[in-house]
Amino acid sequence: MADDFIVVFVTAGSPEEAERIAEGLVSDRLAACVNIVPAVRSLYVWEGSLCREGETLLVIKSRMARWEALAARVRELHSYQVPEIIALPIAAGSGDYLRWVEESVRESEG
Repeated sequence: MADDFIVVFVTAGSPEEAERIAEGLVSDRLAACVNIVPAVRSLYVWEGSLCREGETLLVIKSRMARWEALAARVRELHSYQVPEIIALPIAAGSGDYLRWVEESVRESEG
């Protein structure tokens, strides 16, 4: 059962942007829950230059079946040209919690 569930990491340039992305994903039932972790520090190379940026991390709980729609919605809501959208499988989890995630991100039947 757990192999259908994913945790997705997305970084955002500001807490406000992170909140907007999280609200969009939960409202659209693409994510059951999004944790917003403020004040992460990211170092990366972009266009040949070393960058050091303060970012906000989103930790998103969803299902693999919703991955494509979730990633597309993040790209729509995100200000970055190439946003980080990384999904990791959940190897195991509380049955009650995973059932709640499943119900929360179920596609509407209408």
